[in-house]
Amino acid sequence: MTRGIDRWPSWVYAPGDEPDYRFSLANERTFLAWIRTALALVAAGVALDAFPVSAPERIQTWLAVVLVVMGMVCAGASWFRWARAERAIRTGQPLPSSGPTAWLAMGLVVVAAVLLAFGL
Repeated sequence: MTRGIDRWPSWVYAPGDEPDYRFSLANERTFLAWIRTALALVAAGVALDAFPVSAPERIQTWLAVVLVVMGMVCAGASWFRWARAERAIRTGQPLPSSGPTAWLAMGLVVVAAVLLAFGL
């Protein structure tokens, strides 16, 4: 099998062997799902800031910022998750854990709890 040293990022593609393309495509679909989630979080933050809810304006703005930041973190984490998984697939290592998912879930729980507390 050919080595992927001419592809970027080389730290992902250079080590190991070219895997079955189905695994790489599945990893890419997971990356795109994370990107969709990031876009949804950013859109939710913008919508929360644009439309009035029964929460005080300061809390509403704070929650909107939290959602947008979570979207940014999700987008960045998705790329690192893709790269680490692709490298693990190529080198025959176990797939890395997905640490940001727990933090993103907790952030959403907090945002939802605050919105529910103010009766949406």
